[in-house]
Amino acid sequence: MVGVLFSTAETCMKNRDIKAVTSSFLIRSSPFGPVSLLWSVYKGQPKIFRALLAMPKVSAKHQVTKLFPDSKAATCSEIDAIADDIETFFEGEDIQFSLKIVRMDLCSEFQQKVLRAEHGIPRGAVSTYQRIARHVGRPRGARAVGNALAMNPFPIIIPCHRAIRTDLTIGGYQGGQRMKQTLLQMEGIDFDKTGHVKTKNFFY
Repeated sequence: MVGVLFSTAETCMKNRDIKAVTSSFLIRSSPFGPVSLLWSVYKGQPKIFRALLAMPKVSAKHQVTKLFPDSKAATCSEIDAIADDIETFFEGEDIQFSLKIVRMDLCSEFQQKVLRAEHGIPRGAVSTYQRIARHVGRPRGARAVGNALAMNPFPIIIPCHRAIRTDLTIGGYQGGQRMKQTLLQMEGIDFDKTGHVKTKNFFY
């Protein structure tokens, strides 16, 4: 999904705005490979504008180099704190990330609604693209919701792994389906032998 980060006007971050910032990055390890946080100072505060997961066969560092070649390795206490929380999340702790640290303004209005809805899904629960579509006032927009989540600029901070398909298959994920299933299992979501989600704990 990273290769089409700036595809549609409705679901993606604004390319002209991203290219205008002077960006820094911080890379931390995870059980699934390195995670990169891209950030810049916005209105006097450090803000994350992209979190990149290691994709199958593509490292997070390679994505940084390819997408943001002018970014420099740097950090600060606020960004370090988020990186620490991400590492703690991967250790199995229930971490609720604040949206104040991310550049939601770089997302379209529709994507912001979807991401905020996804952010509200608690640990141990899942929702479906269809349920989220109804929740944000787009009852026929399950596919648009799926696209908005596929382009989620802030995976883990906004836990898009908690959205699945209506048929109870897990759907896609930037870090790959194996990572998505492992994250859900870590949060107490069971799967049957065919890979379908087994839970009654649906949100929305």
